[in-house]
Order: sequence, then structure tokens, then C-alpha cells
Amino acid sequence: MRLEGQIAIVTGAGQGIGRAIAKTLAGEGAAVVVNDIDLDKASKVADEIKAQGGKALPIKADVSKRDEVNNLVKETLASFQKVDILVNNAGIAKLTPSLELDEEQWDSTIDTNLKGQFLCSQAVARHMVEQKRGKIINITSLAAHTGTPGLLAYSASKGGVVQLTKVLAVEWGKHNITVNAVSPGLTITELVKSVFKERPDVFEGVERIPLKRPATPEDIANAVLFLASPESDYISGQVIAVDGGALSVHPRMVRPLD
Repeated sequence: MRLEGQIAIVTGAGQGIGRAIAKTLAGEGAAVVVNDIDLDKASKVADEIKAQGGKALPIKADVSKRDEVNNLVKETLASFQKVDILVNNAGIAKLTPSLELDEEQWDSTIDTNLKGQFLCSQAVARHMVEQKRGKIINITSLAAHTGTPGLLAYSASKGGVVQLTKVLAVEWGKHNITVNAVSPGLTITELVKSVFKERPDVFEGVERIPLKRPATPEDIANAVLFLASPESDYISGQVIAVDGGALSVHPRMVRPLD
């Protein structure tokens, strides 16, 4: 029970990676605020946590809107009096060729994936500064490190998250707040499955992953758990790729040498 007595907010926790993160943190003793733009999904995850003996509170909020973010933090403090851990997971993605990408899709992607992480981090950090400690974990993507056709807005937003992580780690370290990021590789979630319907060729990339499989949401959640736990107290400003070794493969290699 590495997180016993701690309070965590997980955004975008109604499904996929966020759901796995919320359940993993709760399994280690944290009381988890399950945030999602869809309250029904958030409530379902909260019920799953409670059924396993954990503590959870579902709260609806659109992370791209400051007023809703402020209310998310306000409700969390009203229920639990503090926030120890923030996991910025909420995100959206849609495959669109760059020449067809319209301003509305660009704005919505940047607002949710990048602006949302800034707004949540800033709102929570104001309270972490007062309590003189806290852990913020941002979810980015391998798309932040490589050029992925059809994911210009998503890649730009996740690249921004990498720099957001580094700058906040530098600014807030004096308050004993650590800020790190987890960069998932190919992970089987509902969002990814929807992308595969449009681009089934993406599955061909599995052959280039040294561990020969995609990640599960639980693989990502375990990395977040480490960064949320006391074992990572002296780690800040880092981006941990959870990708089965994919980033280590030379671009011209079809597969690692046998």
C-alpha cells in the first residue's frame, strides 16, 4: 500500500489508460478522483474501484476549460482536503492528413492535450505549494518523439507536454513538487482500436517492437505508480518511454537482430 492516505486526481479516467491508472493507484491505497468529460464512464470506474475496496469519487470536467478545472480541484479539496498526486491523462486524437487538418480540429486537440495539462497542473500546484509537496505525472506519447503521419495536431500537443513537464519541474522543484511524464508506445485502448479501423497498417509496427507486443494499459499504469510513489522522490523533469524498446530500434531496421 505505497500510496495509503494519499489523494490522487486522474483526468480522462473513464476508459483506457486513465482507467487502468485510476484502478492501479487505488489498489495501492490512494483515494482517487476519477475525472472524465463523460460522467457515466467516470462513475462506472469509480464503482469498480469501490467494489474492490478502494475509495473513489467521480467528477465531470472538461480539462480544456479553466472554470471546470477549478471546480474539479475545488470539489476534490472539499471532499479530501488535499491533493497529493495529479495524473494528466485526458487526451484526444484523430487521424487526419496535414493538408486536410482544419483549425477546429487543431484547436480542440491542442486545447485538450496540452492546454488541459497546463490548466490542471497550475490549479493543483497552487495547493501543492502550500502543502510543500506533490507529484504531477503527465501522459505524453511516442508521437512526441517521432514523426507520425496523420497525427500532426496530436504529435504537436504531446511534444508540448514534454516541454511543459521540463519547465514545471524546474520551476516547482523548490516547493518539493516533482513533475515527470510517461510516454506510452503502442497501447491497446479503445482510442487506438478506433484508429486501427482507419489505418490497419499501424499493427505492422508491432514487428519492430523488441518485446514483440503492444503495451497494455496496465503497463503504462505501473510506470505512473512508480512516479507517484516514494521510490521516485528524487526523480523530476524526466520522460519515461514505456514502449517495449521501440524508440531504441534503428529506423531502417525491420526487426532487431536475432
